Amino acid sequence: MADPDQVRERLARLGALIREQRERAELSLRELAQRANVSNPYLSQLERGLHEPSVRVLTSIAKALNMSADALLRGAGLVDAAPDQRNEVDTEEAIRRDPRLTDDQKESLLAVYRAYVSSNVGG
Repeated sequence: MADPDQVRERLARLGALIREQRERAELSLRELAQRANVSNPYLSQLERGLHEPSVRVLTSIAKALNMSADALLRGAGLVDAAPDQRNEVDTEEAIRRDPRLTDDQKESLLAVYRAYVSSNVGG
């Protein structure tokens, strides 16, 4: 069974990261809640580390913040990327977060990037 203090600390880190990313995206709590399809009070409780979100909620919040759920968990220090995947993940996150690109442009660029990376694997 997990130590309650560790669980609280983990949830606090996750909540702080969600709040930080929301503020970086210049979204109000209400706007992020609407985009993620969760209630304002629930999102507020998540940001304060009072609840542990389900995978569905985490994925929805991450998508609303234009990032992957994995990146959200890594950013909060809850999971580590494999050493050989860190640069790839960092590059993909940089593309996803670039406000100068449209969503379609980001998806196209990610597809090209992944194609190049996969063509060089084992090469």
